[in-house]
Amino acid sequence: MEETPSKSLKVVIYNQTYSLKSSHDEEYIQQLAAHVDRRMNEIASATMTVDSLRVAILAALQIADELYQSRREMKETEEDIAERSSRYADLLDQFLRSNVIEQSK
Repeated sequence: MEETPSKSLKVVIYNQTYSLKSSHDEEYIQQLAAHVDRRMNEIASATMTVDSLRVAILAALQIADELYQSRREMKETEEDIAERSSRYADLLDQFLRSNVIEQSK
């Protein structure tokens, strides 16, 4: 598997410019940076905090919460799908068995 070479790019987060190296698509990195910037600005406005470190930590906690919530929802969805699949497989088995019995008569 060939690895994509890292590219240098600049992003602006909370009025600070950062130089990054990434093998990801530049548009994707810009979207990530915009998301972090948006969260930091929302938190700064809501808390009236000017300390950029505090704002960054609160934004990181909020983004981590989003991630954990999404993971939990995905796990619940996967469990629900597995349960339904098992139930449908059982129903299909019952249906096929009853048809085999009917046809053998």
